[in-house]
Amino acid sequence: MHQCALPGCEVLIDEGPGKPARKYCSAGHRAAGRRLRGGDDGWDLDGSVHPDLEAEPEKAPVPAPPPRPVPGPPPRPVVPPPPPVPEVPRRPVASMGVDLTGSAADLTDDLIVRQRVSRPTSGWRRAVFTVTGGRVNPGLSEADEARQVLLRRIRRHLPGAHQIAVSSLKGGVGKTTVSAVLGLTLAEHRGDRVVAVDANPDAGTLADRLTGEIGVTVRQMLENIDSIDSLTAVSHYTSLAGRLQVLASEQDPAMSEAFNRAEYEQICAVLARFYNIIITDSGTGLVHSAMEGTLALADSLIVVGSPTVDGASRASKTLDWLVAHGFAEQVADAVVVLSCDRVSPEIDRERVRTHFRSRARAVIEIPYDPHLATGGRLDLAAMRAPTRDAFLELGALIADEFSA
Repeated sequence: MHQCALPGCEVLIDEGPGKPARKYCSAGHRAAGRRLRGGDDGWDLDGSVHPDLEAEPEKAPVPAPPPRPVPGPPPRPVVPPPPPVPEVPRRPVASMGVDLTGSAADLTDDLIVRQRVSRPTSGWRRAVFTVTGGRVNPGLSEADEARQVLLRRIRRHLPGAHQIAVSSLKGGVGKTTVSAVLGLTLAEHRGDRVVAVDANPDAGTLADRLTGEIGVTVRQMLENIDSIDSLTAVSHYTSLAGRLQVLASEQDPAMSEAFNRAEYEQICAVLARFYNIIITDSGTGLVHSAMEGTLALADSLIVVGSPTVDGASRASKTLDWLVAHGFAEQVADAVVVLSCDRVSPEIDRERVRTHFRSRARAVIEIPYDPHLATGGRLDLAAMRAPTRDAFLELGALIADEFSA
């Protein structure tokens, strides 16, 4: 018998006859001894194999560790709702020079549409815009911008009917022309109704210059005035020049003399119910009865003259007569129109303008225009640009009085 060869083991190994020699008491100690020797192939030191050598049991597979949970986003902290904000009453605020009221009135075209460069209408700017198909827009010239300003003034809001009297002490200075073209201009550039009335008791030519229709006149309207209760009824006695309604005067001199102040006032009372602007071509002279009614009802007064000795002096005498007969306030607000179809270098036109500026609110010169000089049917498109601009300025001056 001998002791197990594994250091520290005191087990005795029996070496009886017929038994193979063993160095270790068990297979476990034999494996431990092999590890101590740095490895062993299963043979004892004497080269014999232990008969009781047992195969080392296979190790059980180590189970894979459970999958680690993937960390998710941290839970959001519970935030308490904010305290309610007390309602503040709306108040008008100023924005871009406009008072906002918090109502649908704030959503107008002028307030919410971005400003676009206007299309040029004349000169090289229009040519460039046209040739490039609008891709290049040089904008408006100074003249076009000034014209836009006049148009905005002409389109001023008119709260009620406004009557304009065009008068002159002298015939042949362009009074009917001024009445007609002013009517065409206002009707063209405003959205309301404009009518021109020929109150000339001497077979006036206003309808001839505008429509050529003189079959129905103010006399027929007077005969049926009690039955006129609508715009359609009024239109039976008027003719149309563009957007301008025209009421012709009586062409029979014997009948026209009967057109007096009372009848004129009847006509104006009906027209004021259906038209916003009433332009009266009052005829030559100031002493007839219809002229008295014209001046009494007029909201604006236009006195027509010319930059000649007789034309200027007669226009000034017209102002003298008006002041002498109680119309001084209307004279101070009047517009003097100088028709320049006859001009002479010998006339000091600046001195003429200065004279009338000292007596009236404004002075407008209508330049010579071949289309006006013909004395025929009037057409805005056939007039020269300076002529149309002069009438735009006249219309703007009249419209300045609409909100007064």
